[in-house]
Amino acid sequence: MSRFVPLSLVFLVALGCDRKAQVEVQVGPGPIAIDTPPPVIAPPDDDSIPPPRPVQVRSRQQALALGVEYLQKQQSPDGAWRSDVYATFKDGIALTPLALVAMQEAHDAHVRNPAVEASIKKGCEFLATFVKDGTIRPPTDGFDYPVYTAALAVKAFSHPTAKDFAKHRAAWVKYLKERQLTTALGWKEEDKQYGGWGYCRVIPKKPEPGALAPSLIESNLSATVFALDALTAAGEADKELRAAAAVFVRRCQAVHGTLSSPKSWIELLDGGFHFIYDDPTRNKAGKAHDDPLLFHSYGSTTADGFRALALCNDPADSERRAEAQNWLTANFRADHHPGTYIPTHERNRDAVYFYYAASVARAFREHKLALPNGRDWAAELSHELAIRQAKDGSWTNPIELVRENDPIVATSNAILALARCRR
Repeated sequence: MSRFVPLSLVFLVALGCDRKAQVEVQVGPGPIAIDTPPPVIAPPDDDSIPPPRPVQVRSRQQALALGVEYLQKQQSPDGAWRSDVYATFKDGIALTPLALVAMQEAHDAHVRNPAVEASIKKGCEFLATFVKDGTIRPPTDGFDYPVYTAALAVKAFSHPTAKDFAKHRAAWVKYLKERQLTTALGWKEEDKQYGGWGYCRVIPKKPEPGALAPSLIESNLSATVFALDALTAAGEADKELRAAAAVFVRRCQAVHGTLSSPKSWIELLDGGFHFIYDDPTRNKAGKAHDDPLLFHSYGSTTADGFRALALCNDPADSERRAEAQNWLTANFRADHHPGTYIPTHERNRDAVYFYYAASVARAFREHKLALPNGRDWAAELSHELAIRQAKDGSWTNPIELVRENDPIVATSNAILALARCRR
């Protein structure tokens, strides 16, 4: 298995986002509001079969608070989060930015107390240790996930809880901008890699003809939306940067007009997104058509793609955004990761479940998307996350493919999702 897989960088009964009767309970250092528990149903006094007893599920806010408490307990004394599952996550730099941003999002969703704020500060201080004289100084072996690490560090240092780390943010911004595949690195707009960000561990300069290219030099949609989101939060996503990124993002969308569309495969141009060009393996739903090469759309990438188009903010993409929005609202599922998967990939459908939950919650909340027939996406997603939460407050994915079987990865993404359901 490649170690350059995404950090999977994401609920309750149908109580939803409404404001029903609440009671105050003490969870950790501060009061947490939870929904009133269901009444106890007395058993019948005859010989009939009793009705099903309602199962009490944690409220959205209680699940969120318990998840935060779990992350706090996993934080090392130096402020980092380290894995007990994967060696490449043990240095702290891979997981700390993700867990830190999750803590900050929970803070925005009113999980606030001195212990949470102290944990956030310690995480920021750990990330700040990689900044020396205004420059990023990676560890001896480099960063395993340079774009994710930088993007999430920028995001963390752009949060109000990190107001004392502005000079550190500037260094991470510079590091992140240097890794966009643009003309500055020799790429041309007609190159399929142009405009995005990827997983390359070195600055992804375009190789000379015949030269050996560094590993993972290509752009992908996940790294690109992380970079766009972070630079936008920092006020560093200028028009030129966004225009270049939009070129790559559009290449990942299946829309009408991009190809001549005979009826035999026109239904595959459904407005959704895939992860990368030319790769039937890393496009997790699989290949949909050989000639031309098309890939099935799926939930995590379509949420990412919709958000990326919005971040690029090109008025010419309004129809593309509408098609992606239609895909998300038509295919939204809280209980599993949606999309048309080929049979050989089906067993790994939910490998990115928590990443999907985090991205789709942001898409729906930030862009005020609504489900048909009066369905409440936040209630559905909150409920599903709540019933998946372990007693210790963590989440874990049983599927290993993108390392969501590491509880810090899964829990961080679940918190990011719940925080958006809450607001």
